[in-house]
Amino acid sequence: MSSTRRQFLQGSGALVAYFSLPASVLAQYTSPNPGQTKELRGNTSLDTWIRVEAGGLIVISVGKVEFGQGIRTALAQIAAEELDISMSRVRMAEVDTAHSPDESYTFSAMSVQQSGTRVRKAAAYARQVLLAHAAKTLNLPTAELSVVNGSILHNGQPTGIDYWEILEGKDFDRVVPDDVTAKPLEQYQVIGQSVPRLDIPDKVFAKTSYLADQRMPDMAHARVVRGSSPDARLLEVDTSTVAAMRGVLKVVRDGSFLAVVAEREMQATQAAAKLAESCRWQAKKTFPDASRVSEWLKSAKSQTYPVAERLSLSEKAAVKVHSAQYSRPFLAHASIAPSAAIALWNGKVLTVWSHGQGMYPLRGAIAHTLGLKQQQVRCVHSESGGVYGHNGADDAACDAAAIAMQLPNRPIKLQWSRADEFRGEPYGSAMMVSTRAGLDSQGRIADWQQDIWSCTHSTRPGGAAGAGNLLYAQQKQKPLSVPPPRVIPQPIGGADRNAVPLYDIPALKINKHIVLEAPLRVSALRSLGAYANIFAIESFMDELAVASAVDPFEFRLAHLSDQRARRVLERLREVSAWGQIPTYGTGKGWGIGFAKYKNLSAYCAVFVSLSVDQKNGQVTLDKTHAVIDAGLVVNPDGVRAQIEGGIVQSASWTLKEQVKFGSLGVRSTDWMSYPILGFSEVPELDVEIIERRDQPWLGVAEAAQGPTAAAIANAIFRASGKRLRDIPLTALKILSAVKDPQFA
Repeated sequence: MSSTRRQFLQGSGALVAYFSLPASVLAQYTSPNPGQTKELRGNTSLDTWIRVEAGGLIVISVGKVEFGQGIRTALAQIAAEELDISMSRVRMAEVDTAHSPDESYTFSAMSVQQSGTRVRKAAAYARQVLLAHAAKTLNLPTAELSVVNGSILHNGQPTGIDYWEILEGKDFDRVVPDDVTAKPLEQYQVIGQSVPRLDIPDKVFAKTSYLADQRMPDMAHARVVRGSSPDARLLEVDTSTVAAMRGVLKVVRDGSFLAVVAEREMQATQAAAKLAESCRWQAKKTFPDASRVSEWLKSAKSQTYPVAERLSLSEKAAVKVHSAQYSRPFLAHASIAPSAAIALWNGKVLTVWSHGQGMYPLRGAIAHTLGLKQQQVRCVHSESGGVYGHNGADDAACDAAAIAMQLPNRPIKLQWSRADEFRGEPYGSAMMVSTRAGLDSQGRIADWQQDIWSCTHSTRPGGAAGAGNLLYAQQKQKPLSVPPPRVIPQPIGGADRNAVPLYDIPALKINKHIVLEAPLRVSALRSLGAYANIFAIESFMDELAVASAVDPFEFRLAHLSDQRARRVLERLREVSAWGQIPTYGTGKGWGIGFAKYKNLSAYCAVFVSLSVDQKNGQVTLDKTHAVIDAGLVVNPDGVRAQIEGGIVQSASWTLKEQVKFGSLGVRSTDWMSYPILGFSEVPELDVEIIERRDQPWLGVAEAAQGPTAAAIANAIFRASGKRLRDIPLTALKILSAVKDPQFA
């Protein structure tokens, strides 16, 4: 434990417990940082996580951040359950590298699986320790004591003491044993309840909850000026006119990094616009034909990696062979709020407020980029609107930090514009998936072969080793080297996430081909490669069902021995009232999609009914049903919200979204050139949870994206009679297919 954290906890009189991120997971997602890894592995003491404070409150300090997914509420429920206190006594601290446990990034639907498990174990042990102290104080057997909302009872009667009295003057600096026993499931009263979200009231009542709304005394405002692409080199700029503008405090230039700081926000915006007029840039990269990205992916220089192989593919076993190719374009995060950050350098410590998804990795990256010691940088999380995946948050944080170093003792608020966000953020990589399967004489899948072409899905600035992925680090006068593309191994996977079908297939062979140089900046977008892989697999399963003249549900069930997977599909068939499918091409269609996210997390099956206007190709989403099995559910409303949000986001990706670019860089820089699904286009949503209290809780945040895409594509096939395989499935593509008699 660092001296900074020790001093913080001693000053607060706190009881805290924390459990380290498993090394196997840590190694996949963070840079090799010996100091950080050592701290994680040894951080199992009870003086790291839970603060028992005066006034009857308990503050939970975790390393997973809230960005709209409701994780703070779920973790608070777990702590309240194990400590036997009401939710009203729980407070969740913001993630702050000055005192919070290091849990790396908040991503990949892992927060409940990872942090929830640690909170449960820590809180359960804290309760045991407190009860043991109470038993000693009261001179009573521990077995005769119980807890109700923090108060100690003896054989059901009040003893007059509670957690807050017990804590006073006691030493809780001890290692949590491996064999801590959590509360039996049958005693749960908080877990499993739809507790109202802790973060919603401030948003509803317009309190300062988002970073963009924060104000600090003597705060100055900054704007960055960049070229049409992140790699553009600044050849020349005239700063004299802007430096003389009213309110301008400083023009900052460091190589190709250019920014302006002013007293007021509008002054900074106007000065940045004026500064941009005098800039001359030179772009480095060339771009492929945006309409032929799939072909480019297959022809670009790449590295091939085996993903999975089971037995040998046998041509003799198959009597019918079917093949198809599917693709998705480069996709933007399209966060509702453009990235922002606040930074303050006091000459000794640099404090950065950011809405990034990993405060400790961000701290390491910023420290390395700016030549500071890690102890000199403090990163504090502050929520923003519409954050998921690696958008521009980390870059904005480093931008603000670099500018703040030039103006000591003044908070600098850096706000990206909408165009900054669209041009500067890392996109989700385009992908192409080629699939081939052979059917035997009984119509069952005999073999399966799949190849995936994609750029990397992770360029996060994870600590010092990943700092070169930050925009500022690449653009400053002495740039850092950009790390090579990161390949995330199975079973988590990056480009190959969910590439291995969950179905019972005797022989299969799957390879991924990672393009070494991407034309656009790419990184993690929600669900990574799972969205495209599930879209391809579940569309292909539908095609195989049609080729076999078998009902789509029955075809899937015939290839599934996983009983939980079968139950999810069977229940979806019941709730969706799946019936006689109309003749293809009548304008009305139904489709389904299914997956177990990462083959490790929640099971999710989605049904979509829609209409296709035969005159203009326009798709109207009518209704969706989703059935999910996420094991033990902490907050049912939270699970439903995540699945509903995933369905809406996936529908937007599948029907509308695509990064547009040309010889001069990215052209989709606003909501007109990058349209997303509107409120009026959202279908009726119905989510049913199959709760399995006998099973561990599973991640749900990204479970619906892939199944929804396939369900939409399969429904469009039934409605239009045409099989579209290249996302986005726009009205123009559908209309062209409908009018083309040669289109299969």
